[in-house]
Amino acid sequence: MTQRNGIGRTSDCCHHSEASKVLQQANGMECESILDCELEEKEQGGEHGHSAAAVGAVTAPDGGWGWVVLAANVLVLALTLAFPACMGIFYTDLQNEFHATNSETSWVPSIMTSLLHAGGPFCSMLVERFGCRATIIFGGVLSGLGMATSSLTSSITGLYITTGVITGLGFCFSFQPAITILGHYFIRRRAFANALSSTGTALGLCALPVLGDYLHIEYGWRGSFLILGAILLNCCVCGAVMRPLHPKGHQPLMNHGPSLSDTKTNDRKEKGRMSIVSSFVSKHMAFDQFRQNSRYRVYSIGITWMMLGFVVPLVYLVPYATANDMEPSQAAILLSILGIVNIVVRPPVGAIFSMPWFKGRHIYLFASALLVNGLSNSICCIGASFPVLLTYVLIYGLSMSVVGSLMFTVLMDTVEMSRFPSALGLLAIMESITLLIGPPLAGILVDRTGQYYHMFFACSVVVTSSATFLMVSFCWLDKKDRKAPSHVQPSSVPDPSPIDIVPGCQYCSVPTQGDVDRSSANGLERIASA
Repeated sequence: MTQRNGIGRTSDCCHHSEASKVLQQANGMECESILDCELEEKEQGGEHGHSAAAVGAVTAPDGGWGWVVLAANVLVLALTLAFPACMGIFYTDLQNEFHATNSETSWVPSIMTSLLHAGGPFCSMLVERFGCRATIIFGGVLSGLGMATSSLTSSITGLYITTGVITGLGFCFSFQPAITILGHYFIRRRAFANALSSTGTALGLCALPVLGDYLHIEYGWRGSFLILGAILLNCCVCGAVMRPLHPKGHQPLMNHGPSLSDTKTNDRKEKGRMSIVSSFVSKHMAFDQFRQNSRYRVYSIGITWMMLGFVVPLVYLVPYATANDMEPSQAAILLSILGIVNIVVRPPVGAIFSMPWFKGRHIYLFASALLVNGLSNSICCIGASFPVLLTYVLIYGLSMSVVGSLMFTVLMDTVEMSRFPSALGLLAIMESITLLIGPPLAGILVDRTGQYYHMFFACSVVVTSSATFLMVSFCWLDKKDRKAPSHVQPSSVPDPSPIDIVPGCQYCSVPTQGDVDRSSANGLERIASA
């Protein structure tokens, strides 16, 4: 029934293209219908100022070659998002090689993780100019080159540039377009495809530590970095199979905002460099939302504070275990177990929380899981034996799976779909700052106290306080909205159409966030049709 209605809307859109543009602005049609309409307009030669780089009508295959794209997407996520966690395998060797402190050594994975997030706006520009496939291949070359060059460095500062900056940017340029193009291949099965793709990170957490430990034993850290650089070149292969969907026209399906020709036209009209900079900032970073949208402001502050301690335990878990006389192979197994937990838990969690009953409750589920995650860090203060750390990894992995599944769903609940790319861009920049300084600050704490458990306790306090802040703040905002008159809070009035579907909804060059939330926004209709 859903598909038949969708075909009817698309047909109507194709016959009444101009009327559909008005409906898009006034009534907020579904994103798929709007997209097909704009694509048909482009194919007929129409030039519209609000066109989103669209071309002829394209139907997502929801299968076929899409499964190959999905498999490649899983591999890209495994090689990029999970890679910084395996750097802990080489942590002690890097300290001994360069006579560096914990703080100095921790800058390597810190810079890598920070740029993986902060490079989002630059990645968006590349995708808009060259497309997803070329950007993914470029990212694979950049990350492989960075790791290979790292094996030749003679100072810890050199590692900051090669492993941190070059490899981190390569990860960003591979990861984000891979998620974007997956959304073009799946619409009806998008929720299922996103659930499967999210296991890529867990797969990397499971496999990379074991592989890194084996390479470390056989070839040392320099040989391991060289081999890992070669392995990262597989991102290029994955990018090559992600062929863009496009009609008889020459441009692939790619919606990121204003088309390139429109952007050039608008830029010519604008005078001065400041206007161009202002246009770029408004497109990729939603400062207006941060000022006006209290929910987005609260969520951004909470997530930014959370990232100060959320990933730090992954960096220091292996050094903490090996410093307490645990075999490096056993310590690597802990990270693999963490990956296995994520593989098992993430898909069903994503499917369950996309059910209609959880609509409007995502933030409280997210904050509860974050609270458990923060409290779990205190388990490491008990001791460093394998049973204790195994218990920690299991609880941390379960809560991490829920947090990872809901993080961007909650963000989509707080902003309109049309502002989601810019809202995510600003959030990525904000959280990249705390991701950058978190591990070095933890390293300073370890250097000054000589004990790791102080660092785990500090992470527990940071993450727990962010969860409490989010929960209390959103409770207060919900209570405030319930007391407000209905005409002041139109979003609280029931609407027969999902409120997340808004005018100007576009595909964007940022990760699975937009795809996941658009699926959740259409959750009622898709579940009913299933």
